Amino acid sequence: MRRHDFEPGRLIVGLVLLGGGLAYLLEAAGRWHFPAYALLPALVGGLCLAGAVPSVTYLVRRRGGRRRTGR
Repeated sequence: MRRHDFEPGRLIVGLVLLGGGLAYLLEAAGRWHFPAYALLPALVGGLCLAGAVPSVTYLVRRRGGRRRTGR
């Protein structure tokens, strides 16, 4: 199997959507009650975080590449 780069942004998107789906599932089962107006901003905030992570990852990888080639 071919190796691929680790993409933390996709991991965060998956965890945010999994958490939101789990919250709605627990609400439907009657195990957990949360205000509906609180989940939407949490999901939007998580998706914004997931959008910012790839740019930070790019900057870290680019800076690490300069150090390796500079030696």
